[in-house]
Amino acid sequence: MLAKLTWIELKLLLREPFAVIFTFVFPLITLVVISGSFSIEDADADFRGAAPWDYYLASYIGVVIGAVGMIALPVHLAAYAERGILRRFRASSIPTWSVLCAQVIVGFLMMVIGGIVLVIASRLIYDASLPEQPVGALVGFVIGAFAFLALGLLIAMVTRNARAAQAVGMILFFPSFLLSGAGPPPDVMSDGMLAVSDVLPLTFVVRALQDPWLGLGQDGTSLALLAAMIVIATTATFWIAGKKD
Repeated sequence: MLAKLTWIELKLLLREPFAVIFTFVFPLITLVVISGSFSIEDADADFRGAAPWDYYLASYIGVVIGAVGMIALPVHLAAYAERGILRRFRASSIPTWSVLCAQVIVGFLMMVIGGIVLVIASRLIYDASLPEQPVGALVGFVIGAFAFLALGLLIAMVTRNARAAQAVGMILFFPSFLLSGAGPPPDVMSDGMLAVSDVLPLTFVVRALQDPWLGLGQDGTSLALLAAMIVIATTATFWIAGKKD
């Protein structure tokens, strides 16, 4: 049942232009443009000593994670709640937890596909490097992905309306996108921008990915904060879903 439901959900989500644009098209175009704005001579302290395209490749994989978690997933699931589809699932003896699990699997697959697309494009266009510490980068990706999937489910459960979920997601996404490391490098940000960046969950994802990608070790603090985010958001989601059953 879960496998069939997941396959159906994947096809449905891939048919939504809004989800496809923010998961695949927006990160890819922005990554290509911003990487092309710099040259290898710019590989200085601003980019942690790395080539700009290597620095931004790791960052934009984090952007894919953020786009799915803050926009694509919550809008899709909130539309289900708004149209009464979740109630019909329950009436058909399909429990809420199985629907949420299917959404998580689909969201994770979209993150993986989006990340692969970015890696292939960066390798072909800029000869970008693969992660120097692949295991660390994989750990950062997985924990970051599930943290934002948990956040996406929570946004959907709280809003219960596609437009509201979209508004909340966009408000969260764009400041996170600009300040997490996918926009200006932290070394050129003002103190105020850095203060905001330091509390954004997407910053933790970028750090968890970027550090091992560039061979700088693993950011244990970011991983711990993302793990706490998984626990808190998941607990809140199932508590809200249980009250609405």
